[in-house]
Amino acid sequence: MKNLFTAILLLLNCFLFSQGDHTVSWDLEDIICKEQESTEKRISYRNQQNEFAYQTDMHYQVMNWEINPSAKFISGDVTYYFKSRIADLTSLVLDMSNSLQVISVTRNGSQLQYTHTPDQLLTIELGKTLGENQFDTVTVDYEGVPPSNGFGSFEQGTHAGAPIIWTLSEPYGARDWWPNKQDLIDKIDSCDIFITTPTGQLAASNGKLMSITNSGGQLVHHWRHRYPIVAYLVALAVTNYSAYSDYVHLDNGDSIEILNYVYPETLQQSKTATQSSVDIMGFYNELFGIYPFAAEKYGHAQFGWGGGEEHQTMSFMGGFSYGLQAHEMAHQWFGNKVTCGSWVDIWLNEGFATYLTGLTYERFSPSQYWPQWKISTLNSVVSQAGGSVYVDDTTSVGRIFNGRLSYNKGAYLLHMARWVMGDSSFYQACRNYLDIPGTAYDFGRTEELKGYLESASGRDFDEFLQDWFYGQGYPTYDIRWSHQQDSLIVWVGQNQSHSSVSFFEMPIPILVVLDGIDNIFRVEHTYDEQRFSFFIGGATVDSIGFDPDLWLLSKNNTIQEIVTGTNPFSDDPFIVFPNPATDFITILPSTTVKKVSIVTMTGMSDELSIVDGQIDIHQLIPGMYTLLLKNGENQILSTKRIVINR
Repeated sequence: MKNLFTAILLLLNCFLFSQGDHTVSWDLEDIICKEQESTEKRISYRNQQNEFAYQTDMHYQVMNWEINPSAKFISGDVTYYFKSRIADLTSLVLDMSNSLQVISVTRNGSQLQYTHTPDQLLTIELGKTLGENQFDTVTVDYEGVPPSNGFGSFEQGTHAGAPIIWTLSEPYGARDWWPNKQDLIDKIDSCDIFITTPTGQLAASNGKLMSITNSGGQLVHHWRHRYPIVAYLVALAVTNYSAYSDYVHLDNGDSIEILNYVYPETLQQSKTATQSSVDIMGFYNELFGIYPFAAEKYGHAQFGWGGGEEHQTMSFMGGFSYGLQAHEMAHQWFGNKVTCGSWVDIWLNEGFATYLTGLTYERFSPSQYWPQWKISTLNSVVSQAGGSVYVDDTTSVGRIFNGRLSYNKGAYLLHMARWVMGDSSFYQACRNYLDIPGTAYDFGRTEELKGYLESASGRDFDEFLQDWFYGQGYPTYDIRWSHQQDSLIVWVGQNQSHSSVSFFEMPIPILVVLDGIDNIFRVEHTYDEQRFSFFIGGATVDSIGFDPDLWLLSKNNTIQEIVTGTNPFSDDPFIVFPNPATDFITILPSTTVKKVSIVTMTGMSDELSIVDGQIDIHQLIPGMYTLLLKNGENQILSTKRIVINR
């Protein structure tokens, strides 16, 4: 009961999820609330940009660190193999906390000059000028007590009395414990990591574990990573771990190791819980391509934090809830293989990971947890009237990792894009984003994803992203309907919760139950008070519903039957149906309509014959037209837009 009560309190305090959805929401609650708790101080990072980062390209690095989890201290050296991106490079500029002390900077044993300034930049004078694409190497030997910033960056703690040290560098914490380029413009192409620990300790890190050797009574753990990696995803954790492996078997006979470093006191329950990761990875492999680092491993390392962090090839985990496993593993595709190219686009990491967690529910629990996930995520987004997915203040860690916007609204943006495009096109666009050079194992931006969405679907996504990514808020729909002769007439009005969006243009699903059978009519809602008509013959309308499968972000929608045949939103007494039409249209009421003119989109007009309120249009080519309904004196009584579609 205590765990249940705690989860409910977290739910209420973070204002993220709807009542009654505790089973699904706890996992994401754990992720988001813990991240936000860690940033309540609203730490400002106004000096996080290294204006010189673009000058170099990190090719290969060797990191040597000595870690004793009983002491919050780091010592070691990093050797950088880099090339110049400019024509006259004379210095290498790295990000490095002023809490760390440089012992020496060398090239092949020769001392180099450097300055370590209060703006947390380490500037190394190369003693020569490099031309564009020329390589060089330097080694920085350093030590110190790293500060605690952001989500911790470099933390010491205990579990069951045993000491642990772990790192979590996202977004601006990498420089707190090692000198690097932490801007989102360069990935280290390849690295070798050596972590020296006391005996009895295991060191978790990136890549494949090559060896653990004894050197002078200490253990040296060698991890090798041969994929591009951004600085904030480099990580280590050291404690008295117990280790075991699960395996994901592939159709070609190969397998992917899931290496688990867990606390000894949780070994048995962890072994049971992490079995979920095998099924989750198999599902992600199917949707998005084989795990991006399959030649090395995927892994989990337990650490002293309530959420998780998607360190490349080894997620650090506060626990092993199903949703946390799904979320952090999803990042290996979205966040690690392709990393957001700016913190304004963090939704490309967190929105995708949140949505993929939902997709696991759709696959493995379609009738229970998937609907609950949609309800809770939707209710989180619409709990406030404003807020954009676009991050307007990247100096605030709390704004970057805003659960309602970067996680949940970002996830629902993807859900709506899937609705707009259809499954086949949506998943193809995601695969292209992950696999095509330029974003594959590189950085991605929203505009690049937009290009893939448009290419796969043939649709323009300018308006969609203006409304849902840059814009704020959500729509409220007002549905009015009337059964007229053999047609159902539906009028759709819309209000917006925030003034940044004048109208949300979206295809909308209308549920019509006819003689006990559900029918979904998908219509393009492009303007307020838009009227749609559907031929239903002699069927009886049992009920009308809106968006029953929760494809859209919306709130407080209303549905009302009207008895009049007129437009309930205006004084215009005329209706024209069906619309879209094929061969005939009907005008109600028709007694005063004596003439009908039809105008094309290019302005060409012609007269149509009206007989008993009906007009034959079978000779007109498909397209959009304007009808001018006139009386006997040639006065215009009403103007109607119709679509002819065959």
